[in-house]
Amino acid sequence: MNIRLSDHFTTGKLLRFTLPSVIMMVFTSIYSVVDGLFISRYVGVEAMASISVVMPLLMVLGSFGFMLGSGGSAEVANTLGQGDVKKAKGYFTMLTISIFVIGIVLLTSCLIFIRPICYFLGANDALIEHCVNYATICLIGNTFFMLQVFFQPFMITAEKPHLGLLLTILGGVTNIFLDWLFIGVFHWGLRGAAVATLCGYLLSSIVPILYFLVPNKSRLSFCKPKFYLKAFLHSAANGSSEMV
Repeated sequence: MNIRLSDHFTTGKLLRFTLPSVIMMVFTSIYSVVDGLFISRYVGVEAMASISVVMPLLMVLGSFGFMLGSGGSAEVANTLGQGDVKKAKGYFTMLTISIFVIGIVLLTSCLIFIRPICYFLGANDALIEHCVNYATICLIGNTFFMLQVFFQPFMITAEKPHLGLLLTILGGVTNIFLDWLFIGVFHWGLRGAAVATLCGYLLSSIVPILYFLVPNKSRLSFCKPKFYLKAFLHSAANGSSEMV
């Protein structure tokens, strides 16, 4: 049964609508744990320590996706509720492009200074090469991670929470399978873990882009881009709590 945001929500209907998002968050946490199991089992303690050093940087950068995703979906949903579908699609398109541009700018900046950044975060001479190698690959995929978490709340706004759950599961299973393949079979070490993570991000971000490129496929779709400064600032301010 298709549940719309404009419906009258009973307790049961609300649970059915939100359950995919809850499972999505739980599943994301689980496959992150599986990453750690493969790395500690096949690569070693130094590799795990290197990930612990680099992970705060990746999470800080990824938080921009959480910020514009949560704040932007509220702004877009409010505009849809007012009946202005065209403007809602314009806001959505603008925010998607903004995330991509922010991701490229952050990627370029961090890659230039990645070694001093790793030292600043606590890497020593024994860990620095592990940190730089892992961070470099993950930073290349960080824009797709930002898009992944950005699209998650918009799947709810588009009344497609089950699709968001499916993409999260597919991305997670891809990550886990490639962890086993690249680390356990091919013995690529920490680089294999980073590449597996990147592939999971790609799947979970490219599919929504293709989905929203199709007009009239859902309540939301991409349209001719236009920058709305006020909507961007409202989205960033509203989603700042999620970023923190």
